[in-house]
Parts: sequence; structure tokens; C-alpha cells
Amino acid sequence: MSERIDPEDYVSRMPQGMGALNDKMGIKLIEVSAERVVGTMPVEGNTQPYGLLHGGASVALAETLGSVGSAIHAMPDKLSVGVDINATHHRSATSGIVTGTATAIHLGRSSAAYEVVITDEDGNRVCTSRITCALLPAERFSR
Repeated sequence: MSERIDPEDYVSRMPQGMGALNDKMGIKLIEVSAERVVGTMPVEGNTQPYGLLHGGASVALAETLGSVGSAIHAMPDKLSVGVDINATHHRSATSGIVTGTATAIHLGRSSAAYEVVITDEDGNRVCTSRITCALLPAERFSR
């Protein structure tokens, strides 16, 4: 099992911090390692026209958490890029904070996959997602 990384330290090493979308959505990292990434997101500001948590917001949270885990697994020689994500929305959330927990289900040489469970403040499962990332040589991106 890899060591936990300080979330603030991880974000400070990224070229654009958490990234503009994550900043706009209020996504915060709580726990970071290759095996498990935990983050939160407010429902407010991330809703669809009926006031429910937008399904796309849940997917963005899941993609962020899975991508962070796979990036840590890939370092330092490789970078991760998402190639597949799916989500099942189980129940709605209308207020508060949701928490996503990405748990590694495969940490390989060329890919990494995570199950991401998003829960509301009462611990009810709001969404289950699965993300797969390809691990590519870092030199491909240094041009």
C-alpha cells in the first residue's frame, strides 16, 4: 500500500492546482493515496433545474477522484488520462455536502481503475461510478 500524500501538497504540485472546473464546483481533496482518494463537493451550485444534485456533477467528482489516484499510481514516469467512466445515480441530494470515495480496483502498468461511491451527509449512497485511466509515458506530454 502506498503512503498517503498531503492533499494540499499534491494540489500545489499540479500545474493548475485543482483545475478551473474543480475550483468552480467546490471540490476538495480530503485523503490522497494511490489506493484510496476521498473528496467532498457542495450540492449548492452543482444542481440541475429541479434543485437536485446534477448527475454530471457527480461524474465530475468521480472523475477527479479516480484521476488523482491513478496519477499518483503512475508517478513519476507516467501520466494518467481518463478513457472510460460510467455512473449509476441511486438517489437525489438537494443540500449539504456529498463525499466521494475512490477505491482502487486495478493498479496496473498501463491502466488503473477505481470504484467511486458518492454519499450524502447521512451516509446514503447517491451515486456509484467506475473510472478507468490509461497510464501513458510522461515524455509524450513534455513537448
